[in-house]
Amino acid sequence: MSKTLATKLLEKRAAAHEKGKEIIDRAEAEGRALTAEEETSFNNITAEMDSLRSQADRLVAFEDEQRDIEASMNRIPGRGDDRNQDSAEVLLRKVLQGRNGAWDYSPTHEERQEVRALVKGTPSAGGVTVPTTFYGQLMEHAIETSAILSAGATILYTTSGEEISVPITVSAPTGAQVGEGQTIPTSEPVLGKRSLYAYKYGDLSQISRELADDSAFDLEGFIARQAGRAIGNAFGAKLVSGTGTNEPSGLMTSTTLGKTGATGQGGAPTWDDLIDLFYSVIGPYRNSPNAGWLIKDGTAATLRKIKDLEGRYIWQPSVIAGQPDLIEGKPVFTDPNVPGIGVGNKSIAFGDMSAYFARIVNGVRFERSDDFAFDKDLITYRAIIRGDGVLVDQTGAVKHFAGAAS
Repeated sequence: MSKTLATKLLEKRAAAHEKGKEIIDRAEAEGRALTAEEETSFNNITAEMDSLRSQADRLVAFEDEQRDIEASMNRIPGRGDDRNQDSAEVLLRKVLQGRNGAWDYSPTHEERQEVRALVKGTPSAGGVTVPTTFYGQLMEHAIETSAILSAGATILYTTSGEEISVPITVSAPTGAQVGEGQTIPTSEPVLGKRSLYAYKYGDLSQISRELADDSAFDLEGFIARQAGRAIGNAFGAKLVSGTGTNEPSGLMTSTTLGKTGATGQGGAPTWDDLIDLFYSVIGPYRNSPNAGWLIKDGTAATLRKIKDLEGRYIWQPSVIAGQPDLIEGKPVFTDPNVPGIGVGNKSIAFGDMSAYFARIVNGVRFERSDDFAFDKDLITYRAIIRGDGVLVDQTGAVKHFAGAAS
C-alpha cells in the first residue's frame, strides 16, 4: 500500500515538473529571462518536487521497515521456526556463561543478511539479546543514507582493520601500431599506492528504562535504523569530500577534470558543458551499469532548467518508487557534501562509481549497555562503523565539471 501511494506521489511530482517546464518555455518563447514572480513559482515547484520525492522515499522506507520488523519479530524466541529459536538460545547461553561486552559474531554467507547482535552488559545488569537488530538491516540503512555507497561504489568487507595497500592507477598504458619486424614500444601503466585504513564513526543514543518498558512498538529496531542512518551520514560525508589525511579520500577530491565552464556564468554549467563532461569519460566507464551523476541537492534546480539542442529538458524525473531521476539515461544521486555551483567549484561528477572503493570493517556494530548510565536508569545504545575509501582508478573513471575561475 505504501509503495502504491509512493508511486502516486511520484506521478504528482512528474506533473509538477511539467508545470516548471511551462514556465521556462514561456519565457524562452518570449525571448526574456524569468520574471521575479516566475522565478518564485519555479523555485516553489522545485521545492514541491523535492518534498514529493522525499515523501515517496519515506513511504518506501516505511514499508520496508515494517517488513523488517515483522521478520525480526518472528525470530524472537518462542516465535518463528525452530532454527532461529535454537540460535537465540545459543547466543543467550553464551551471555549467561559470563561473556561480557559485545560478542564478535561472524555470520555465514546465508546468515549475513540477518545477524543477531549480543548486548553490551552483564546478565545481572539486564543483559539479553537484541532480537530485532540485524547486520543486514543496519548495513542497508547506512548504504541508503550515503550517496556514494548507494551509487554503486565497490564495497570491500574485511574482518580486521589492519592497513591494506591498494594500487592506484594514475595513467593507463597506450598501444601503438607496429610494423613487421619492428620493436614493440614499451608502455606501462603508472601506478601509485594508497593505504586503506579503518577510521571509526559512531553514534550513541540513550533512552529511559520507563520508555523501553512501556513502549508499544519495536523501539530497539527504530533506534538501530536511526543509528544506521546517522553513521551512514557521517561516514558518507567523508567518502564524498574527505581529504585523505587522517580520513578517507573523498570521490570529489580524487576525480579528474572533465570540463571547465565558460567565464561569466557564475560557475553554472550549460548543456554543452554537461555533454562534454559526459563524453570526457571513455566508453567502458561511461557505459558501465554503475555510471551515474553526483551533485548537490541545490544543483538540481539549475539542471532542471537546461534543455538539449532539440528543446527537450535533459532532466528526466522518475515515476518509479525507489528509482533515481536520470540525465542522459544515467541516474542522478544527490549529496549535501558535494560543492554547490560556484566559481571554481567542482559541482558535478560523472562516471563509473564502482571505481571508488569503500572499505568496511566487520560491517556495523550495534551494541547495548545497561551499565553505562546505571545511575540514571538509562539504556545506552551505540552504533559503530569503521572504514575508509579511495578512487582506485584515477585515469578518468570519474570526472568532474568545474566552474570557471572567474
